Amino acid sequence: MKLYFAKNMKFLREQRKLSQEMLAGAVGISRVKLAALELGNTKSPQAEDLVHISRFFKYTIDALLTVDLSSLTQYQLRQLSVQDEEYVSGKNLRVLTISVDDENQENVEYVPVKAKMGYAGGGFADPTFIRELPKYKLPNLPQGGSYRVFPGEGDSMQPIPDGSDITGRFVQDWRDLKPKTPCVVILKGQQDFVFKMLTFYGEMDSEILLESLNPEFEAYTVSANDVLEIWEFHSYTSRQFPGNGPEFYQKEVKQLVSDLYKKVVEG
Repeated sequence: MKLYFAKNMKFLREQRKLSQEMLAGAVGISRVKLAALELGNTKSPQAEDLVHISRFFKYTIDALLTVDLSSLTQYQLRQLSVQDEEYVSGKNLRVLTISVDDENQENVEYVPVKAKMGYAGGGFADPTFIRELPKYKLPNLPQGGSYRVFPGEGDSMQPIPDGSDITGRFVQDWRDLKPKTPCVVILKGQQDFVFKMLTFYGEMDSEILLESLNPEFEAYTVSANDVLEIWEFHSYTSRQFPGNGPEFYQKEVKQLVSDLYKKVVEG
């Protein structure tokens, strides 16, 4: 069987008017490695690289390998392209990179604050990066799921306290999510991740409304194609004792000022 992967890589890159450096950065590989792929010097591309390239160009791995895309018309290319509905449903092979313990049981990895940029910047799909994350054994997790712990920051999470650790379950088929489901979301092109309530809408659920738990923060919309991973909220842990946070004391001070004002005005 003749394979067209090398030819297709160069064709698609030039069609998008991308330099090798730009494409390499977008799919999370080195420029040298990309050049080798385009020249056909890499006979067995890594599975992770195939998945990232497939996601970026929106063609199935089979099409990238076995179809000469440069010989097709623009209409044929659009017909062959993976559509948004397939992406959201996970039909285009959404692969989660995990680590296991000595008994071949899946670990629960923790992404510390110092690793947030690395995780969102491509580490989420790097087996070496994932293996080096701290590991946890959390009790009472439902069976049959993959879980990961993410640090939460900011007032947009309230009433969940700033600095809490969010445990999430990996979502394979995004259509399973109900409106306003709280999730940790990994977005393309960002050096961080967000904890928001998700609502899918638009044609084939191609758009996602992201809302903060704190209503004082404005909601915004992203494309489903800009989302790399979604982790549905399972639980959170916090070092903050209930009722003793800054908001608690602010309310006490406001009440004291209000009582004092009433005494002065009323006499």
